[in-house]
Amino acid sequence: MHPPQPDSPPANSANKALVDDSFVPVRAKLIEVAAFLDRVERHGVDGDFRCQALNKAAQVLLDGEPERARRILESLSDPTTEPDDVSTGKPAVGAWQKPATQ
Repeated sequence: MHPPQPDSPPANSANKALVDDSFVPVRAKLIEVAAFLDRVERHGVDGDFRCQALNKAAQVLLDGEPERARRILESLSDPTTEPDDVSTGKPAVGAWQKPATQ
């Protein structure tokens, strides 16, 4: 647990309500992610690029830096800026995989 930062706003009822209203659903989501990662590890598919991307994104949660949501979304998104010449027809899979070189 990190000590309060000196520039943190003082705790008040509005700030406390943010935690009161959101903690339980967020806790459930975190447990769901952990359970998913446990399952894929148990079944030997934790090397899948999507599972690796989730593990990398989870590290962002703990780094203490701001804008975690943006940085996680960007880490899971396609960083390319040029469109493909021909559509691959692949559906969205939730994490970007660098194309294999030919």
